Amino acid sequence: MLSATDTIRRLGGIARGTHLQRLGFSRRSLSRAVASGAVERIRDGVFAVGAIDPELRSAIAHGGALTCASVLRMLRVWVLSPTLVPHVWVGAHRHAHPHEGCACVAHFFRGRPPLGRVAVDVALVHYLRCAGDEAFFAAYESALRLRLLTKAARTRIRESVPASARWLLELARTDADSGLESLLRLRLHLLGIRLDCQVSIRGVGLVDFFVGGRLILEVDGRENHEGMIMRHKDLVRDAAASALGYESLRFDYAQVVHDWPTVQAAVLGALARLRDHS
Repeated sequence: MLSATDTIRRLGGIARGTHLQRLGFSRRSLSRAVASGAVERIRDGVFAVGAIDPELRSAIAHGGALTCASVLRMLRVWVLSPTLVPHVWVGAHRHAHPHEGCACVAHFFRGRPPLGRVAVDVALVHYLRCAGDEAFFAAYESALRLRLLTKAARTRIRESVPASARWLLELARTDADSGLESLLRLRLHLLGIRLDCQVSIRGVGLVDFFVGGRLILEVDGRENHEGMIMRHKDLVRDAAASALGYESLRFDYAQVVHDWPTVQAAVLGALARLRDHS
C-alpha cells in the first residue's frame, strides 16, 4: 500500500483529508505522518508534501483557492495592475481564515472553490469582477495570444460574464502583442476610431496600428524597448515612415496607463491634421 506521502505526491502535492480517508488513510495515520514531518498540515483538513508555491499555500491556509490576478500572473497573462498579494476565492457563504502573515484578498463569489488554484477561465471571470472591463479585456486578449483558452473555456467565460460585458469578447483578437495594445485599441474603439492591427507597411515594417491610411500608432511595453539599440531601431522606423508621408505616434506604458488624456489628445490631433490636409 502506498504511504500517505507517496499518495499526496501523486495527487499533485496537496490533498484533502476526506479524500485521503476514502483512500484508506485514517485520521490517526495522517496525524502520525504530520508529527513525523513527512506530511505538512496546511490547515485543518488539507495536507501537503514537498515544496508548495507561497501564494498557493496562503490561499489554502485562507480557506479557498488561488484565483483572479494571482493565477493569471502565474500563467504569464498580462495584467494591468500586477498584484503582490494572493487573491483567494473563498466562496459565497464561507468564512475566510486569516493566518500568520496573511495579506490575502478574499473573493466571496458564488460557487465551490477547488483545492489549489482555479482554471484560467474562472480566473478571468473573477478578474473582470475584481478589476473591471478594461483590465479584463487586456487579460483576455493576452490569454488568447498565449493559447490558454480552449473553445470550451471561451464558452464558459461567455456564459459567466454579465451580458453587458460580452461585447468585449466579440472585440477581442488573438494577435495583440501586449496588454497596452489591447487597452489602446479598446479606448479608441469607444471613441469610434477604427484601427487596423499588425499592418505591414513597405519600407517601414510591421506596425502595431494603422489609422486612416496615414497614421501609425506604436505602443512600447514596459518590458520592451529598453536600451539604446531598441531606441535607435524605433527612430529609424519613424524616420522611414515620415519619408514615405506617414505620421507616427509612439506611446509607452506610463503614458497609456497613467496619462491617457494626453495619448487621446495626441491621436485626435493627428487625425484632425490628416483630415485637414487630405
